Amino acid sequence: MDAAVAISLIRMAAADLTMEPWQRPLDAYLVQLGLDALMADIEAPSLPLLAGLVRGEYPQARELFDLVLEELGLLPLASEDLAKARWTAARWWAGQIVVCQLDPVRGAKLIYQESAGELDYPDALQPVVDLASALDLLNDQHPEQQHISDQVTSAARDFLATEGHQNHSL
Repeated sequence: MDAAVAISLIRMAAADLTMEPWQRPLDAYLVQLGLDALMADIEAPSLPLLAGLVRGEYPQARELFDLVLEELGLLPLASEDLAKARWTAARWWAGQIVVCQLDPVRGAKLIYQESAGELDYPDALQPVVDLASALDLLNDQHPEQQHISDQVTSAARDFLATEGHQNHSL
């Protein structure tokens, strides 16, 4: 994970903290974001404190996460920055699917729920969204799941190729 992806995931989590309590990220996830950010060479005074929390200290995660947001200058959350973060995350998850570092089922659901849904289902992500929806209809042992997983990998590859072409043609 590079710094742009780590910052994007932090922005997304910050936005999710404003949601209903049952939709907010777990404290453990905030700690993991801190670890990921450190591994991506992001520097903020409170980041090592957040990343270093042990399970019994997780209730401190939200306060430290808020400090990290301030220290990184990510507040206030601008809608265009959040949209860019969701696109960055979608590209990263698609890349992780293609290189077999992320299970296609999990990746499709992340792209669907965390990026596409919040971006109002853009056309570029629609093939992955459709496959994630189909996966939701299947149980975990359904024989079609492997076929759909292969289709997710193909759709992720196509998305990245299209995105790469669009970025180079600007």
